[in-house]
Amino acid sequence: VQLQASGGGLVQPGRSLRLSCAFSGSVATINVMAWHRQAPGKQRELVAQIIVGGTSNCADSVKGRFTISRDNAKKTVYLRMNNLKPEDTAVYYCNFLGMGNSGEPFASWGQGTLVTVSS
Repeated sequence: VQLQASGGGLVQPGRSLRLSCAFSGSVATINVMAWHRQAPGKQRELVAQIIVGGTSNCADSVKGRFTISRDNAKKTVYLRMNNLKPEDTAVYYCNFLGMGNSGEPFASWGQGTLVTVSS
């Protein structure tokens, strides 16, 4: 199971970015697809997640600005980030949770993509 994150970069405040996370490999089920972020000097925090077969939700700090979505055919999860603020500057990581083909749980992380919001 591998996750490949992309889409980060330098952007001015108020602008938008879309992050992508492509999944490769074979598993039995994926139960959660999520984006986390870690700002310099801070702990990693959950930004948004999709509970497969259930709901999606976002952290209060990004609610109304960020949207998580997925494309099952492309095995990809996206994070659309609008009206970016300097405090959104962080390394963003995608994370999948599920069950492997042998019935073992897995937690897979992408390599991280840097988002810098600055004028």
